[in-house]
Amino acid sequence: MSAETAKRPPSGPRAQRKRQAIVQAAQELFLREGFGVGMDAIAAAAGVSKVTVYNHFGSKEALFTAVITGALDAPLGDATPTALTSLAEADDLRAALTEAAHSWVQAVRDDHDVRALRTLVAAELHRFPELGTAWKQHSPEGHHPALAGALRALTEQGRLDIPDLEAAIIQLYALLVYPHLVFSSYGTTLDEDLTDRLTTSGVDMFLSHYAPRDA
Repeated sequence: MSAETAKRPPSGPRAQRKRQAIVQAAQELFLREGFGVGMDAIAAAAGVSKVTVYNHFGSKEALFTAVITGALDAPLGDATPTALTSLAEADDLRAALTEAAHSWVQAVRDDHDVRALRTLVAAELHRFPELGTAWKQHSPEGHHPALAGALRALTEQGRLDIPDLEAAIIQLYALLVYPHLVFSSYGTTLDEDLTDRLTTSGVDMFLSHYAPRDA
């Protein structure tokens, strides 16, 4: 497998369908069998050849990173068509972002696979430290392109003043999502009332911090 091939995965609608099938199959097998599952098994479950898997991802570490990224973005992706992509057109930015945030947080709370994958990452890091390295090679903007695009558009419109997009994405996650991931890692959850308060106040804090200085 050449570096050039790894840098340029197949493209086009057919390739995208195969890529999605590989990620889905890998997620199911990683959750069931751990990171030690073979690429042959992943390819068979996806209905493609092992060569195709390597053409798309280059290595098991890269595939694992793609699975984790996709799982974390999935709840956000569900909200994208009706919330995130329309933030730039919203008359009431606070109301629109609050609605998107509530949908996003609820999806994260309901997504058991995300929690299971986080547990898997923690369990595998001692044997596969390269997983952490692979994860760090992707910026928050690269992990969460829908959110990055929405915040960039709002900044270009002058409705927000975000000089550091990478920091802003992490801060919004810290305000909205991380409390639930931390509590779930200890086998408990935040109740609905506190979740609502955290989400609403988190949006207010974020918008207040990044409000244009001349607003």
